[in-house]
Amino acid sequence: MHDVAPLTEAERAALIALDTPSVCNALEIVAPERRAKGFTARPLVAPFPQLKPVLAYARTAIIRSKEPDGLPKDKAKSKRIAYYEYVEKGGPRPSVMVMQDVDGDDRGFGCFWGEVQSNVHKGLGCHGVITDGTVRDIDMMAPGFFVLAGGIVPSHAWVHAVDFGVQVNVAGMIVNSGDLIHADRHGAVVIPQGLERKVIEAAALIARREAVLITASRQAGFTVEALKRAIGEADDIH
Repeated sequence: MHDVAPLTEAERAALIALDTPSVCNALEIVAPERRAKGFTARPLVAPFPQLKPVLAYARTAIIRSKEPDGLPKDKAKSKRIAYYEYVEKGGPRPSVMVMQDVDGDDRGFGCFWGEVQSNVHKGLGCHGVITDGTVRDIDMMAPGFFVLAGGIVPSHAWVHAVDFGVQVNVAGMIVNSGDLIHADRHGAVVIPQGLERKVIEAAALIARREAVLITASRQAGFTVEALKRAIGEADDIH
């Protein structure tokens, strides 16, 4: 699911330097058919808004917590280990978990994520989680572990993984295992394979155009006539 030619460190740094709204803006230029899809369309909580953006490859999972999984203890343990093996080896790294809670109206009843899971996942090369479920242990999570979640609750209840490595829908963002994700405190977006470098170029173009409008608007005596001139100047930037 990732580009045949891996991103260079400079290219990764350029994408991480962007905020997620800027990535969305760039995708509107390079992939206009994705203007209304591919991003989180419902608000998620960012308990660590100061963290820099995450650029990582998706590991996907489906969870529920309202009822126990019903598996015998040995099978439940085997499934849990298989999940962790997937986190470690299920695709390119660094990774980010994209986890859908399927408890319907009770979504987020119990949380998968807290002190232990954040540290375990970080140790397995995972940089964070994007989930419509819930989290806890905010002050005890692994340092630097990125979180976007549907909310914060105190208990994990009967939380367990139903499946993993499958397509998920988190807050309106459809994600497949291996998709490249850009996320920050605003939300998350999928960068389609092969468009990573075009996003960098388009974001730079948009920034140059926007700078003209912003500079003009900060001048004393700014008027609509001045705005019209600035719009014309911005439109001439290619």
